Amino acid sequence: MIGEAAARFDHVIETFNRVRKLHGFGRVEVPVFEATAVFARSLGETTDVVSKEMYEFTDRGGDAMCLRPEFTAGIARAYIENGWQQHAPLKLAAWGPLFRYERPQKGRFRQFHQLDAEILGAGEPAADVEVIALGQHLLDELGVAGDVVVTLNSMGDPATRAAWSAAVAAHFAAHRGDLSEDSQRRLEANPLRILDSKDARDQALVADAPQIDAYFTAEAGAFFESLQKGLQASGIAWTRNARLVRGLDYYRHSVFEFVTQSLGAQGTVLGGGRYDGLIGHMGGPDTPAVGWAAGIERLAMLVAEPELPVVDVAVIPEHPSVELEAVRLVGALRRAGFSVFSSFKGNAKRRFEVAKKVSPVWQLSVLPGSQGLVWVDLKRFGSSVEIDRLVAERILQSVPGFRWQTDLDPPAHKLRASYQSI
Repeated sequence: MIGEAAARFDHVIETFNRVRKLHGFGRVEVPVFEATAVFARSLGETTDVVSKEMYEFTDRGGDAMCLRPEFTAGIARAYIENGWQQHAPLKLAAWGPLFRYERPQKGRFRQFHQLDAEILGAGEPAADVEVIALGQHLLDELGVAGDVVVTLNSMGDPATRAAWSAAVAAHFAAHRGDLSEDSQRRLEANPLRILDSKDARDQALVADAPQIDAYFTAEAGAFFESLQKGLQASGIAWTRNARLVRGLDYYRHSVFEFVTQSLGAQGTVLGGGRYDGLIGHMGGPDTPAVGWAAGIERLAMLVAEPELPVVDVAVIPEHPSVELEAVRLVGALRRAGFSVFSSFKGNAKRRFEVAKKVSPVWQLSVLPGSQGLVWVDLKRFGSSVEIDRLVAERILQSVPGFRWQTDLDPPAHKLRASYQSI
């Protein structure tokens, strides 16, 4: 990945890091490989990720290990092992590579990259609002929010989920023969996942399936209502998707996805929910938690204009005798906070042509002088318009030994100075 694609990728990460700091999310690093049991416990042995998609290997000690397919389980494992509960509630953010063996498709690869945001140790609906607001703010800053719709649902509390799941299972069991093969298997293991089916044979049955609202306990209903009011107060528009589910038992209350139509059928660019039961399920203390993940490659594809890096100055030696002086200038300008381009070989004309490819704002030409002086001509790159004298002076004054030459009358678009040669 180079050029524009790399610039888009960097822009997503840089924007995420800026926005997550505004929301108070600290950086967390977890290993790229973990014990396979971490994900088998958290994701479930029968899920596609664990049974089909994980890259597994045995290390030299004979332990079963795998490349991480997602962030949340590794963060939960670190929370348990390192005693992070003493710092709860924790607002954590991560980004990096993940690995899944699946058919590569648009914006989805076997090694891919995600952004991740989690709040651990907060069970209030306000925490759900906070992570969703972080996602919304990120998309706003990336300039892609207009292409994305926030969809929302609830998984309720354990009592709600149990009653709803039983009703859904009974509904589909009455039509077992009409279900797709995958959904017939899900009927035994996890009937709620049938609601997610994209198979045409399942769609009509899904449309008539019981909805969770009829099974809300008072607590679950109050939580969902509070979440909706919080989103409204935050200015976040959303639509209800009553078929949006998470299949694993440790999910509670909110589930949400940010969906676009710009990437074809696989339109989810950010998704998450509340998983209050996960850390307890993995052997830690019962800990409420909520979070989301977003694909960096997919977000980068939505960015309309890549944020290409700006090069302030191109330094071009006009003669071989001033090569070392050009190196000295490059170092001085960079230490002064300017981004500087310099090529490594060729005459001045060739170096100018190479510099054109990065479109620097300024061209600084180094010329040999006499009596130990080196001349510097500074002008706008490739332009004859009058330069901004204040900016030009700031650039030249960052060079140690600089002094003005008042006895020269350069063109209006150029500024000439000198300094003592090394």
